[in-house]
Formats: sequence, structure tokens, C-alpha cells
Amino acid sequence: MAREVWNTRVGFILAAIGSAVGLGNIWRFSYMAYENGGGAFLIPYFVALLTAGIPLMILEFGLGSKFLGSAPLSLKRAKKSFEWIGWWGVIASFIITTYYSVIVGWSLVYLLKAFTLGWGADTGAFFNNELLHASDSPWNLGNFSYPVLIGLLATWLIIWVIEKKGVQAGIERSSKIFIPLLWVLLIVLVLRAITLEGSINGIEWYLKPDFSKLTDIKVWQAAYGQAFYSLSLGMAIMITYSSYLSKKSDIVNNAFIVSLADGAFSFTMGFAIFGTLGYMAYAKGLGIEEVVAQSIGLAFVVLPEALNMLPGLKALTAVAFFLCIVIAALSSLISLVEAFASSIMDKFEMKRGRAVDLTIGFGLLFSLIYATRAGIYWLDIIDHFINTYGLIIVGILETVAVGWIYGADKIREWANTYSDIMAGVWWDVCIKVVTPVVLLYIVYIETKSNLAAPYEGYDPAAIMVGVGVIVLGIFISFLTPFINKEVK
Repeated sequence: MAREVWNTRVGFILAAIGSAVGLGNIWRFSYMAYENGGGAFLIPYFVALLTAGIPLMILEFGLGSKFLGSAPLSLKRAKKSFEWIGWWGVIASFIITTYYSVIVGWSLVYLLKAFTLGWGADTGAFFNNELLHASDSPWNLGNFSYPVLIGLLATWLIIWVIEKKGVQAGIERSSKIFIPLLWVLLIVLVLRAITLEGSINGIEWYLKPDFSKLTDIKVWQAAYGQAFYSLSLGMAIMITYSSYLSKKSDIVNNAFIVSLADGAFSFTMGFAIFGTLGYMAYAKGLGIEEVVAQSIGLAFVVLPEALNMLPGLKALTAVAFFLCIVIAALSSLISLVEAFASSIMDKFEMKRGRAVDLTIGFGLLFSLIYATRAGIYWLDIIDHFINTYGLIIVGILETVAVGWIYGADKIREWANTYSDIMAGVWWDVCIKVVTPVVLLYIVYIETKSNLAAPYEGYDPAAIMVGVGVIVLGIFISFLTPFINKEVK
């Protein structure tokens, strides 16, 4: 079966940017900067990007383009015993797919509500009570929240249509529409934010440099974590996407373009977020620190409240903001689904249509728990553990397997073959030493924190479910290479 290829280099770059630019760019980066030194945070962030993010991106692009396979197949072709590492990345990305799809579902509901600001005056009550119908514990599943369920089904339908069309007609074509539109919406949101009264105060809080933070190891840990998570590394995605490249592709330059575009989007979105929060603080007569929030609360509670308070163009700005969230989330979800579908296509010599049907069928089935009244709790728990013990451990294993055992120099020579920018010895040092050491330190800190106290105060039984998902995923990744169906 002939492997699909990207129609153009631009299509590949846009698809890779679409995977990297996701919800974390919108609700995580700006808050991280605000908390960790403002403008000074950009220093550790770009150091992290150059010493971990971009080197690992080159490694994953190099693996996929050299061995022309999904993550498990590419790693297997490098060395047979590496296959399970690829499967752990695939399974981790599939677990993320199950709850990420629900967040896209929420975003679709908010996009429809944005036309009339239908979330009302009490945005917290709307999110928790009218949308989620949140119960009082992870064990009280209750019924489905039907708005969430409908949004979830719509999300999977959109993904199914795009994925069934294949790499060129589906993923590449949608990326050529989604990603330019995403940047246009970003510019619209920034221009709207900076014209608001008080916005400059919010932006000042966002960028105000506190260079004393640079001596805090936690700030550097946050920077490396952001650089790693934001680039879709360790998820089997970039290996899969690069496996569709033509032979004479500029691996190193592509890695720099995708990584820097992702960072630029995050940084620029901060002006829209903090400009709007600055106006909100001004209108309420509060300090910016009293209105700022992070993660889900920022996107679905605080910013809708801020949109309610705008002096004009409320609905238009709200539609632009939630359309931006929907597009960023959809393009990332497409890549997560493709990583899994491509892997089972390779492993079982399966046609795309059947692989996509199976991936989306199982994805929908396992995502249903997050559409229940307790869904928000399980999303929080699973996301916490999969990010630390899924993605980061995959990154560590990749650097050790490829850097030390297979040979970093072999991937470097391959990546440099048709590249304008050359990966030098600096790349070997980053892959073999800097990246694994930093990622190991992050795992150590997270583990220490988890052992000291249950995550977010959840009861031990709920925490053990989160741990159990990770253990089961690792067990399946070990088992899968022993399935007899051989790949030709």
C-alpha cells in the first residue's frame, strides 16, 4: 500500500503548526508568563525552545521522514525493541483525544452562544450548572450533560469527515483554511483588545519583566514544560506527519518554522488575553491580579464575563474569540486522531477508511465519560497524569533510544541532507544530555508533588484511577509489538 504524501511543503508546515497551536497556546502561555516573570519569562522560554523543543522536533521530523512510518513503525525500523516506545506515544495521544474532543464540544457550544452572549451575566454558573451540570464528586456520574454530548458528537462528525478524506484532501486542505484563518482571528482579537481602555495596564502586567525570577528553578521548569507540551511532542504526531513528507525535505528548517510559529502565536495571544483582562479590571475598579485566571476557568468563565463588559462589538469579538478556540482545538484534535489511525494502518495493513472508523468509534466511546456530570473531574485527573507520565516519559525514552542507542549522529546526518540550516554538534548535546535531564527533573518534581499530597485534593481512589490509566496504557504499549501481524 503506497504511503500518502503531502501535496506541498506549505501544507505540511501548516498542518504541523495546526497540531502545535492548540488550547494551551490560548489559555496557558500568557498566564505562565504572567506568573513567572512577565517579559523576563521569554528568556527561559526561548532557551527551552532552542535546547529542548526544537531539538526534539528535529528528532521526530527526522525519524518520520527517514523511516516513512507512524511512530511505532519508525521506531521499530530504527531498532526493533523501540517499537513499544512509539506505541506508548500513540496510546498517550489517544487518551488525550478522548477528553480533548469534549473540550472542543464545549467550545462549539460557546461559539453558538457567542452570537447572542447567551451565557448570561453569571458566566461561572452557566459553565458549571447549565453546560456541565457538574456533580459534587468524580464518583457521581449522573446523566449526560446533553449540550456537552451534542457538542461532542458534532466534534467527532467534523473530525470523521476530514480524516476520511486522507492526508491531501482532508488534513492538508483543512489546514490551509484553518491556520491562516486562525492567524487572522488572532490579529482581530489583539487589535480589539489594545483599543480598550485600561488594556495597557493588563499588557504591562503580562510583560512587566521581573528578572529576579530567572534565579528560580521553578520558572525554568515551567518554561521547559511549556516548550515541550505546546509543540505536540511525545504524542506520535510529528513523527506521523513527517512520514508523509517527500524525500528531499528540509527537516531542520521546517522544525524551526513550526516551533517559532507556535511560540509567536502564544506570545501574541497574550496581548489579546491580557489586554481584555486589563479592560475588565479597569471597568470593575480592581487590580489585574484579582481578575486573572488560568486554564479552563480563563477561557470559559473569566473571558466570557469580560466579553459581556465590552463597550461595543461584544458579539463580534465573542464570536472571533470562540471561533479561534474551536479552530485551534480542531486542528490539534485532527493530528491526535491521525497519529492513532496511521499507527493501526501500519501495524495491521489496514485501509484508511477502516482505521479512521475504528479510531473515531473507540474515541467517541471512551470520551462519553467526560460528557457526564462528573466529566470535568475525570478530565482534570487524567490530563494531569497523562501529561507527566505519558508525554514527558515518551520524550525521555525517545532521546535515550535515538540519542544514545541508535545514534544521534545518524538522525542528524539525515536531517541535514536537504536542510538549509544545519543541525550541528549542539543538537547531539541537546538530545543526549540537556533534553532528557530537564524532562527527568520535571518528572521528579511532579512525582514528589504527587506523593506529598493527592492532586487537587482528590480522594486516593480517584487518583488511583488516573494512575491505573497510565499503567494500563504502558502495559498495552509493551504488549502490542508482540501481536503477530507483521508490517511489510
